[in-house]
Amino acid sequence: MKRRVEIGILYSRSGNYRLVSEACHRGTMQAVAAVNADPFSPIEFIPVERDPEGNADRYATLAEDILRNSGARHIIGGVTSWSRKEIIPALEKAGGTLWYACPYEGFEANEHVVYMHACPNQHLVPLLGHVIPLYGPNGFLTGSNYIWGWETNRVARDLIADASGSVLGERYLPLGETDVARLIHEIRAIRPNFILNNLIGPSSYAFFQAYAELSRQDDHFTPEHCPIISCNLTECELPAIGSAGNGHLSAGPYFHDASAKEVWLVGQPENGGSRPSSFQASAYASVKILACILAAGGDASPSELSAAFASSSFNTPFGTINIDPQTQHATLPVQIGRIVDNGFEKVSITRAVDPDPYLSRYDRSKVFGRRRLKVVS
Repeated sequence: MKRRVEIGILYSRSGNYRLVSEACHRGTMQAVAAVNADPFSPIEFIPVERDPEGNADRYATLAEDILRNSGARHIIGGVTSWSRKEIIPALEKAGGTLWYACPYEGFEANEHVVYMHACPNQHLVPLLGHVIPLYGPNGFLTGSNYIWGWETNRVARDLIADASGSVLGERYLPLGETDVARLIHEIRAIRPNFILNNLIGPSSYAFFQAYAELSRQDDHFTPEHCPIISCNLTECELPAIGSAGNGHLSAGPYFHDASAKEVWLVGQPENGGSRPSSFQASAYASVKILACILAAGGDASPSELSAAFASSSFNTPFGTINIDPQTQHATLPVQIGRIVDNGFEKVSITRAVDPDPYLSRYDRSKVFGRRRLKVVS
């Protein structure tokens, strides 16, 4: 007889980041089905789903509803940092845990959150370390006008300075805004070496389309000369971008390899035109790791998780990974991929990078080399 465990699922099925949220939801439900169908697993998950409908103000209320009105003490959910920060007080009050399956801007650690995707030393630092020597150190920073854009660009400014480069422009758009003409006009005028894209959803898709048109008018803005680079762009959004994405770069812990036989994808439902992504893989890994910890006994409460993480490694779509018991961030591969149609060509792979959410171990000389001294006469 399997032990039945209710599990909260808190993903928006509509709104500006619907495609990312759907990928996370798909991975979550796929893993729930896999756990429940496994005759050797003593756990059966009972999903308790809530849909915030893309409204950040609903996340805290719905998290409280799950924790108060069901037996669930673990929630898989949240896409934006805004939503994560809204959920945390409800977790702290009720003793719950959020398994967060999306990349974020770092500088946070909470015993009620397990950070299952990349933090800055696993996305932004290696991405700029790859791009700047190839294309040049002068960047243009874009972002949607909320936490992810602000904070990722703040870190990027410091990294670009460490590389002896300059931020030639920094602009933000409201969430959902698709009028990108001003961004394109400014980029055309200042001619950076690369554009760091922290736009979300439709804003990002519109920007790629407009930038592709710019590249047809001026070959300085082709991906070979001035790429758009992203830390949160995956396969699940490429159909919305189309051929305008080709040649541009993104960083993440996983890019799908259609030639590889991946056990976790066996029997998966159709993806609506998109390939499996790191969002789907991270949500899947979250559920499977939770099942593994619960199978060992106990309720995987926040007070128990640190010990569980300290003594175990976990098999996931990312490979065998560890979770740092102090910060509850995952050790992950770091891959840099170039967009080719609706997928990525891998151009760089680092197998396992320990999390450093506060960049306390960052060494500029290892990423960008030592500064060259200037002789002044």
